[in-house]
Parts: sequence; C-alpha cells; structure tokens
Amino acid sequence: MNMKKLIMMLILVGTTSLGFSQKFAYVDTEYILENIPDYQEAQEELDKLSIDWQKQLERRYAEIDKMYKNYQAEQILLTEDMKTKREDEIIKKEKEAKEYQKTKFGVDGELFQKRKELVKPIQDKVYKAISEIANLKALGVVFDKSSALTMLYTNPKYNISDDVLKKLGYKPGETKK
Repeated sequence: MNMKKLIMMLILVGTTSLGFSQKFAYVDTEYILENIPDYQEAQEELDKLSIDWQKQLERRYAEIDKMYKNYQAEQILLTEDMKTKREDEIIKKEKEAKEYQKTKFGVDGELFQKRKELVKPIQDKVYKAISEIANLKALGVVFDKSSALTMLYTNPKYNISDDVLKKLGYKPGETKK
C-alpha cells in the first residue's frame, strides 16, 4: 500500500507541476533587425554621420599636429611670450577638438541622440510585437539569443522581486533611482 501511495503522489506532483510550468521562448533580435529595411536605412544614415564627423575630427587633430610640429621647429627662435602664445593656441585647439568629439560621440552626443531618434522607434515596435506574441502564446519569459540571455519580455505575474526584497528585510518600492 505504501508503494501505491508513493506512485500516486509522484503522479499528482508531476501533473501539478506541469500545470504550473512556465513556457519560454527566444528571439534573435539581430536577425530580426537585419530583416527590417527601416532599420538598415537608419544604420546607414548613422554610419554616414559617424564617418563624416570622424573625418572632421581627424582634420582637427591633423591641424593640431601641424601646429605642434611648427612650434617645435621654431621654438628656438621664439621669445618666451611668443612660446607661451603658441602653446596656448595649441592647447585651445586641443580643447576644441576634444569638445567637438564629446559633442558628436559622447554619452549624450549627437550620434547617440540620432540613434535614439532613428532606431528606438523600430526597437519599440519589435518589443511590442514580442510582447503581443508572448501574451498570445502565454509565454512566461522571452530571451534574446543575440545578447547575453537578455529577457525581452517577462510576464509580471512571475516577478518575485518584491518577495526577494521582503525576504531580505526591505520594504518594496521604498527607493527610486
């Protein structure tokens, strides 16, 4: 009789756990984006801007290099005031070039802003489609194959973040970034 109870319990546990199992899926966003013409056009525009700005930056640094070489060649003949003036000019040009680089390629630079303007709407559409499919197929989690297992969609009912915070002794929702 104990054997029958054990078998019944295993069947019950197995059946119950199947009912609560989550469904997972994955996407390859790189593949998806490669197959969206608007994304390809956006990438081409960003590449063109980046190349143009990089050429301008290289011209600025070439001019600075030329100024520095001229200064080195003429340094012996210059008075202290003239040396200081030339050094200040070179330093000023270097600062301008670095500022230009930061303005174009920095964290919140023009390239970043343009990428956000052109690419983000496409990424949002992809995410929306993933969410709709995930809901339709009753998926618990959708992973992105093209990155380091990024979760692109999660069903909020499977979010245990607040439970973890409580277990650690913290009150959920207290801190805001």
